[in-house]
Amino acid sequence: MSIYKYGFRMKRFILLLLILPVFMGLDALELGDYVLSGARPKGIPAMKQAKDGEHYYLLSESKDKILKVSYRNGKETTFFDSGTVDGNAVTQWDGYDVAPDENSVLLWTAQEPIYRHSFSADYYVYDVKRKSLTKLTSDGQEQIAIMSPDGRMVAYVKDNNIRIKMLQSESDIAVTSDGAVNKVINGVPDWVYQEEFGMLNSLCWSPDNSVLSFIRWDESQVPMYSMTLYEGACKPKEEYALYPGRFDFKYPVAGEQNSVVSVHSFDVATRELRQMNLPITATDYVQHIAFGTNADELMVSTLNRTQNLLHIYAVNPRSCDARQIYEETSESWIDSSLAAMVLYYDGFFIIPSDRSGYAQLYRYSTDGTLIRQITSGNESVTAFYGYDTHSGKYYYQSTCGPLNRAVFCTDDDGNAAALSPDSGTSSATFSSSMAYYVLNFSDLNTPNRYAVFKTGGKKLRDLQQNVEYSAKYIMPDVPRREFFTFTSDSVELNGYIIRPTDFDPSKRYPVIMSQYSGPGSQQVLNKWKIDWEEYAASQGFVVACVDGRGTGGRGKRFQDIVYLNLGHYETIDQIAAAWYMASLPYVDSDRIGIWGWSYGGYEVLMAMSQKDSPFAAGVSIAPVTSWRFYDTIYTERFMRTPQENPDGYEASAPLGKIDDFSGELLLMFGSADDNVHIINEMQYVAKMNETGRLIDMMVYPNMNHSINGCEIREPLYRKVMSFFEQKLMSR
Repeated sequence: MSIYKYGFRMKRFILLLLILPVFMGLDALELGDYVLSGARPKGIPAMKQAKDGEHYYLLSESKDKILKVSYRNGKETTFFDSGTVDGNAVTQWDGYDVAPDENSVLLWTAQEPIYRHSFSADYYVYDVKRKSLTKLTSDGQEQIAIMSPDGRMVAYVKDNNIRIKMLQSESDIAVTSDGAVNKVINGVPDWVYQEEFGMLNSLCWSPDNSVLSFIRWDESQVPMYSMTLYEGACKPKEEYALYPGRFDFKYPVAGEQNSVVSVHSFDVATRELRQMNLPITATDYVQHIAFGTNADELMVSTLNRTQNLLHIYAVNPRSCDARQIYEETSESWIDSSLAAMVLYYDGFFIIPSDRSGYAQLYRYSTDGTLIRQITSGNESVTAFYGYDTHSGKYYYQSTCGPLNRAVFCTDDDGNAAALSPDSGTSSATFSSSMAYYVLNFSDLNTPNRYAVFKTGGKKLRDLQQNVEYSAKYIMPDVPRREFFTFTSDSVELNGYIIRPTDFDPSKRYPVIMSQYSGPGSQQVLNKWKIDWEEYAASQGFVVACVDGRGTGGRGKRFQDIVYLNLGHYETIDQIAAAWYMASLPYVDSDRIGIWGWSYGGYEVLMAMSQKDSPFAAGVSIAPVTSWRFYDTIYTERFMRTPQENPDGYEASAPLGKIDDFSGELLLMFGSADDNVHIINEMQYVAKMNETGRLIDMMVYPNMNHSINGCEIREPLYRKVMSFFEQKLMSR
């Protein structure tokens, strides 16, 4: 039974009255309105929980202040103001952390990217009582700085080594000394851990401030990858004006050597560095480390290289002894994102697992005993927000059918209640006391809305309703997404379709199939999204998207079918989806195209390389062309190694299917893509040349996998549109 009510009909009627005068005089929307970041619904600033459970912190819009805000009434006080600090020359900050005792603030500025998700920066420490600001070090930037719970120490990484700054004495302690570029990294995860486990920082302090623990990566035996860099025009690198430069980093492709990892602890009082006695091999992954409430228990999660065996160990950081408290196996792979959601409490921990076929929450004691299964059924937990020790309630996000996400609470007796609508997509962030939460809601026809609630269900105030945004995009001439289902191989699949606003069922339209198709992903969701696909529909295309087998939201069996055989069922389903579209009376079956980025780009090549392919044209952006070129963690999770599964690697490679390729192709990629390397496209182009096939190609010098920045996205999509207009509209 839901305790959340939303007066949708009345709200939409009022909204219509508010925006009607606006959109009646609005000019037609251009491509830039759809694809530029400014055209997205407004969000809210990132919130950080305050210790009292009644407030949160946020960085001001001008980025010069940290505000402390009441959940209950929104009252703001200034916690930190750059302009009031004597001698401070920094006027804008990229980020901050407030120490757990709230007497110190760690701030950083001048971020410099390293990989897609990591950076170095200039870090500063602000003493709240003294109102003084001090630069962490005086000799260059630092990485992953983290404050101790008492706010008296800051651990950080410089030159691949860990150091600790003692704030009161201003002394600096070396924790490690063996760090070396492309050999040993202390604390900072290597490239593949960052990209595929989402781990950006392995430093963690014990609750009593006495121990700093971390992971060490020995990547000395990992093969090197070298990317060529050019001067370029977007943020030009003048040093490469006449001779190209290069960026070298360690990248383990499928079947090759990974970093050898180990877990270490540093005793602050004795200055002793110890390696933990974990029963792991040189090929295992340490996927997560964290202290719970006990300073004598460092929790370490490990996966074998095949990623079908998960262990959690409780390790004493001083004796270094480890005892197993959890084990899980899978016939396919273990979802590492679920394993990373584990939260530790006094004497127990809560972990999601999909071993029943759907992701559910389980409560274990720290001696390894299963206490109870918290959630059950044929819906999957997609986020775990936490446990309220006072009320005994668990808060989480779950599927409500494949297309929806809702926020729930439940107790030990299984009494569940919805804290959001069960239709649409809702997510939440909670206060430290779990007494309040901020709800983010959207659905197919409602841009994101943010509001503060009491956990009892009472709405306290709105934060962002996106009224102006709605005035621009909820209009008769902006195409809308609609859901549909059809059957492929006797399996019902979900899709959405976008028809032109002046749709005439007596006409026959060209179609663009949009997809991603990667394992566990979802494109067909009941949430607000507006992008270049809507623009394409406004230009006379029918756009359709289908989530084939292997995608998320429908349980483990639906997802695991792609195991050891990537590209097979996804391709069957994308081709079936295209033939379904071709069967519709308003679709021209000779003018069907397909597009995708990354895994979606890979699937474009796979789908266009089948003898029964219905695709006249395709746009493939940053595609994998053989899984032998891609990294260990992602590829081997689904395919195992090339040595174990040679036939699977062969069958899954577009490189080996060029003889069956048909249709017109536009290949697009960044030359400095550190994720899907340029070797993928170069080998594919070489094979196409060998067979005499002609393709179009766009290369973005010095751009990474995302191909963004320097206002490049709008011309990128203009190229995509131009290609489809030429190949599909004019046929």
